[in-house]
Amino acid sequence: MIRLTGLFLMLLMCALPISATGNLSRAIWIWETESYAMVKDPAVAEEAVTYLKSKHIDSVYLYADAYEGHDLLVEQPQLYRGFIERLHGQHLKVYALLGSAYLHTENYVLPAYRKKAEAMFRRVVKYNVAAPQMARFDGANLDIEPHLLDEWNDKSRERLLTDFIDMGDALMRIKREYGATLAVGPAIPFWLDGIELEWKGVRRPASEHIIDLFDYVALMDYRHKAEGSDGILSNAASEIAYSNRVGKKVMIGLEVSPNEIDKVTFDKVGPKVFEQEVRKVEQALRDEPSFGGFAIHHYRAYRRWVERDRD
Repeated sequence: MIRLTGLFLMLLMCALPISATGNLSRAIWIWETESYAMVKDPAVAEEAVTYLKSKHIDSVYLYADAYEGHDLLVEQPQLYRGFIERLHGQHLKVYALLGSAYLHTENYVLPAYRKKAEAMFRRVVKYNVAAPQMARFDGANLDIEPHLLDEWNDKSRERLLTDFIDMGDALMRIKREYGATLAVGPAIPFWLDGIELEWKGVRRPASEHIIDLFDYVALMDYRHKAEGSDGILSNAASEIAYSNRVGKKVMIGLEVSPNEIDKVTFDKVGPKVFEQEVRKVEQALRDEPSFGGFAIHHYRAYRRWVERDRD
């Protein structure tokens, strides 16, 4: 009888959404068009908040830079204040999403663009200084990826990664300069643990330099299976282990957008398989202190994906 009860409880736990089984977060990236729509239109904002809550999403990476000739964070900061207060009122955390295909921010890793990167981050920090507590960003997520540069190749990658880390170091100095408390972390691909480089006299995997520098990382662990040699768990193992040692957090990023490479996305396998694989990851890592939860890429694709599965 005791064994049957234990089995029943285990099956019940597997059936619950992740957010109901512990303190793990479920975040989502929200890009330019959707973020600006939510910030500008209270009706869009209300519908989005209701949807996010219904999907057990408790954190948003909300785009917070220029788009189509405007920078609402600077021009109309009251719009961001209103939306962030609404999100906080529903117990969602809000991270300023910095990085944009529209702005070609992959260039920001280059020394010639360093001032632009610093100005981008400084605007968020200054916004927080001026905003009331309930309207402040809880953190920032940097989606600035040096491997997207045309010049990225086997010969240049160490130099470009060093430039990326130097950029991050400059941004974290700005955080300290203002005494800011927001949690700052980048989106990084899982394979950076396989590239060693020297920074400040120490040679180690690029992932470890980055984890040391920032408050957390969002690991772009884009695979659609939890297990196996090229699965989510295997690809996150070194970052989880190292973050355990140094007291940092890892959010595991998962992709639901269409991609020509099937294994990198849950697009074709659908939400049911997504939840099954997420539960496997959660149960495997739930006792690892560095594991913070999941980040889903991205809001527009996620909604289309969920709706398509219902048809």
